[in-house]
Amino acid sequence: MARINQSFCLGLYHRDISLGDLLAKAKEIGFAAVEIWGRHDAPFDELIELAPGSGLRIASMIGHQSLADGLNNPANHDRIEDELAESIELAAKHDIPGLICFSGNRRDEPDDEAVDICADALRRSAPLAEKHRVNLNVELLNSRRNHPGYQCDHTEWGVRLCEAVGSPRVKLLYDIYHMQIMEGDLIETIRANIAHIGHFHTAGNPGRGPLGDDQEVYYPAVMRAVAESGYELYVGHEFRSEGDPVEALREAFGVCDVSSALPAG
Repeated sequence: MARINQSFCLGLYHRDISLGDLLAKAKEIGFAAVEIWGRHDAPFDELIELAPGSGLRIASMIGHQSLADGLNNPANHDRIEDELAESIELAAKHDIPGLICFSGNRRDEPDDEAVDICADALRRSAPLAEKHRVNLNVELLNSRRNHPGYQCDHTEWGVRLCEAVGSPRVKLLYDIYHMQIMEGDLIETIRANIAHIGHFHTAGNPGRGPLGDDQEVYYPAVMRAVAESGYELYVGHEFRSEGDPVEALREAFGVCDVSSALPAG
C-alpha cells in the first residue's frame, strides 16, 4: 500500500508561527506539500520562495473566481478562460499540480444543461492544462449547510462533468467533509470514481473540526481506501482547530498516515 501524500491548507494553520517555521515543522512531521486558496489572499511570493527549501511542494490553489458565480454561467466563460490561462502558466512554472475550479451556484438551467455549460467552459482551458500537465479540479461542496445553492454538490454530477469534457486533466476535488454531508458512502464512492479525483480535502463532521473520535468519519479506513486505489496525488487537511496549529497538524497526520499500519517486511 502506498503512503498517503498529505498536505495542509496554509490559511487555517499559519498563525502564531512564522511561515518558515511552519513549513519546517510540517516537513518534520512528514507532510509532502502545502496548499493555498486564492493566491492574492496568501503570502504567495514568500511561499514560492520558502517552500522548495523546506522540501514541500505547493499542491493546489484556486484557479479562477468565484465559488458562487463560476463555470455554469456562460457570461463568465471568457473571464474564466483568461484567469485559468494565467493560473495554469503560473502553476507550471512553480510545479503546482492542481488548480481548484468552481461550478458556481445553481441558475435557471436544469442540472443536465448545467453540465454542458460547465463542460464548454472547461474545454477551452483543457488543452493548455494538458500541455502543462496541470489538473483542473472542480470542487465538490455541500449545498445543504455551508454553500447553499452550489451546483457541483454530488459526486455523480461531478463525474458527468469530467466525462463530458473528456480531458485527463479535468478532475474533481473530492472534499470528504462536504461529501459526508451530502451523500455519505465515502469509501465505495471513492473506489468507484478514483480515476476522476485529482485532490482530496479533509475535515471532521459535524463542525468541520479536527479528525478526532468525536466526529463521524473514520478517517483511517477512508485513507486506506484511497491508498489502496493507487491514488498518488495529495490529501489536504482543511479543518478548523483551536490551540497549537502544529500539534493539530501532527495529530491529523497521524490519523491519516495509514502506512504506519502496514505489516513489517
